Amino acid sequence: MQPNLIPNQNSFGMQAGSEQLVVQQQRVLRNTYLLLALTLIPTGIGALIGVNLNFGFMRASPIMSSIVLLAAIYGMFFAIEKNRDNGLGVVLLLGLTFFLGVLLGPILQMAVGLRNGGQLVALAAGGTAAVFFAMAGIATVSKRDFGFMTNFLAVGGIVIMLAVVANIFFASPVMSLAICGAFVLFSSGMILWEVSQIVRGGETNYVSATLTLYMSIYNLFTSLLQLLMAFTGNRD
Repeated sequence: MQPNLIPNQNSFGMQAGSEQLVVQQQRVLRNTYLLLALTLIPTGIGALIGVNLNFGFMRASPIMSSIVLLAAIYGMFFAIEKNRDNGLGVVLLLGLTFFLGVLLGPILQMAVGLRNGGQLVALAAGGTAAVFFAMAGIATVSKRDFGFMTNFLAVGGIVIMLAVVANIFFASPVMSLAICGAFVLFSSGMILWEVSQIVRGGETNYVSATLTLYMSIYNLFTSLLQLLMAFTGNRD
């Protein structure tokens, strides 16, 4: 009985489909990282503007201003996701990053008021970068599927947001620090999960992926900075 020397068309089709999937995953990951790097520009510009603004209206009415800001941010989230498949989604995302950069103003003003404020900002930025590259690296090279974290992160996100809303009314310093600690862990997990989703083909839209990673980095940086200011800030 002679061997079948005719190539199996199904195997060729499966191989071509697998190669196409790998190319798509690499394209999504590349575009996500490029857009993520681009978001740092409007964030930086917004932060330079915000650090020189007077946020007295927020201190005068912290509850109302917090509710309005949360509503505006989540409204922009919705608009970005609604337009994630066209250029408007990218424009809205860059607009959100500029807005969030401006909102860094109050915490940066507090940091500048400390003798070691510049060092704390640099340390928070360095810590954020270290966590991001570590989590992204693990997700990229690991053969493990981190999809099991989906439900845990969903529940954790809801619990943290409920705590944030509750603390708008309680304004507890201890609760604020606890929320910051929770955000550090949650954001680290989100970076690991999102990059893993991209690498494994679970996330195919780079705008959505960038939004998730950007918010994780933003929350990680602000949380680390608040923790550093609370425990190592030099006010003398």
